[in-house]
Amino acid sequence: MAQTLLQLVQNASVEMGLALPNYVAGNTAADVQQLYYLANALGNELAREYPWEALNIEYDWYSQYTQSNGSIVAGSTTITGVDPITVAFINSHGATNFQVQGLGVIQSTAVVSAAGTTVTINSAATGDGSGQYTFGQVKYALPSGFDRITDRTQYDKSKRWEMLGPETPQQWQWLKSSYISTGPRIRWRIMGQEFQIWPLTSTNEYLSFEYISTDWSQTSAGVSQSQFVNDTDTCIFPDRLMVLGLKKKYFEIKGFDTSSFQRDYDMQLNIAKAND
Repeated sequence: MAQTLLQLVQNASVEMGLALPNYVAGNTAADVQQLYYLANALGNELAREYPWEALNIEYDWYSQYTQSNGSIVAGSTTITGVDPITVAFINSHGATNFQVQGLGVIQSTAVVSAAGTTVTINSAATGDGSGQYTFGQVKYALPSGFDRITDRTQYDKSKRWEMLGPETPQQWQWLKSSYISTGPRIRWRIMGQEFQIWPLTSTNEYLSFEYISTDWSQTSAGVSQSQFVNDTDTCIFPDRLMVLGLKKKYFEIKGFDTSSFQRDYDMQLNIAKAND
């Protein structure tokens, strides 16, 4: 069983000849406070050091869309006569996360707001239009604890096709602005801390990707978190690696020679990576 924050700090303290603390979180002793913050710094650095298996998470969700009849006149930026249920749906998912397709609306037209029976868009209509309009969500919030995405794990599971990306800024603008920019494959990029897709979907596509989480620690109840908070918290990293890392960091801060600690730490880090 993984050692708790208190046990890790106690082990490191005894090995360095420091006083044995009875508790860590909330302790006002300078050395204990320093070890507490160094433990969190060590955990955060290790989480970025390597794609640890325990931090690899799969995230699945359905793309969202809705359709409604409406109309627009040339030069206008409002689609009128939209079903109030559609307006409510758009707002429930964040109006600015949607794009719209339909008569009179140019490619890559984004929704600005929706209220009553009117949807306001960001581009003026190029002509009069009336009929069915499709409002598709193209921006999705990244999952909680997201740190970095895992390459080649992005899939449209509904169609059993890999999504194409990440697109470069140049390719993304070409997709949104050119005459020939759509096809059967969904394309993606991360922009503005959102997972964005192109083009909008007119079906609920089952989408998925894997990512590396920031949550390297967990509470005694098993709740994941991105740092040590309480003395009873544990972490995903081997106990010996954490103790050696604490000792190395403590000696570095004090300006002492850390060559032997560095050697032992590097050895345990290599072992941890090889066993992961």
